[in-house]
Amino acid sequence: MDLQILWFVLIAVLWGGYFLLEGFDFGVGMLLPFLPRNERQRSTMFETIGPVWDGNEVWLVIAGGATFAAFPDWYATMFSGFYIALLLILALLIVRVLSFEWREKSESPAWRRVWMWANAVGSVGASLIWGIALASLLHGTPLDSKGEFVGTFADLFTGYSVLAGVAVVLVFAFHGATYLTIRTHGELCDRAARAARGLSVAALLVGSGFLAWTVAVAVDRNDKDVFPPVLPAALGAGALVLAVVFIQRRRSGLAFTATALAAVLLVTTLFTSLYPRVMVSSPDFANSLTVSGAASAHYTLKVISIVAAIVLPVILIYQGWTYHVFRQRLGGDEPEPGLPTPDPPGVEPAA
Repeated sequence: MDLQILWFVLIAVLWGGYFLLEGFDFGVGMLLPFLPRNERQRSTMFETIGPVWDGNEVWLVIAGGATFAAFPDWYATMFSGFYIALLLILALLIVRVLSFEWREKSESPAWRRVWMWANAVGSVGASLIWGIALASLLHGTPLDSKGEFVGTFADLFTGYSVLAGVAVVLVFAFHGATYLTIRTHGELCDRAARAARGLSVAALLVGSGFLAWTVAVAVDRNDKDVFPPVLPAALGAGALVLAVVFIQRRRSGLAFTATALAAVLLVTTLFTSLYPRVMVSSPDFANSLTVSGAASAHYTLKVISIVAAIVLPVILIYQGWTYHVFRQRLGGDEPEPGLPTPDPPGVEPAA
């Protein structure tokens, strides 16, 4: 495989991994104000993503670094043209990071409520803007003959890109709810299952609508045939259908697998629709950035390919080990009145 194509595919894989992993912890964040019955259950929700959320964001860092190294022209145009959007995402992610650290600094209900909402707003806002930004790569933004962005922030907002943002938010919320059904037990798990069932139809309808519109945009604005974009789009819609079926039948593990596949296939559909371009220019299609035109020199691609072959397996092994260590279900149930509180593990019961 040509190294330029290899790195385009690898960047798509990195974005797919980011949507899969960050998707469920964004989803958990979105549900914080609405799903738990009390503060103890809310703390348990934080605990389900506490050990892994920062590792999930590594996929975004690597995707950005890979784009900078492999496609510097794409990186420069995208980061300059989408500057305000990316700055907003950065601010939302910072607020979200602070919510994990600062929430525990006080037992005050008001203090904890502020950081709970900070996490929720950061999760919704970042998901929405990521959907809008990535969809704009395909729908088209104003580029000049040098491949430089000449539009404004408002050019990112179209009917299609806004639908993409809403679809990402709903699919992530559904994904987060199914994640909680495999990471919690007791009443909190039951509440997560009900939330997943409530979100499932909306995620299916909006997500499938976005996938279908993506195929239409690829044909209309990127000079693509219906195939191959229709293949990952159909698979993504099928994954959402299966997720709805599985969550209705209380097959939590299979439902989570299906929402994970749906999140990955959203990205796959976008990148399949985008190739062989990395940014579509509108209204002047001839100014679009292509994979070959935006790529680094062959020697650079060869060197970073060797580095990736060494580093990526280490990252995957470490992250897999992290998820294995923190695989145990958590509960957020209050002890029943009149029953003694169980002693912590390793502590001898009082005589």
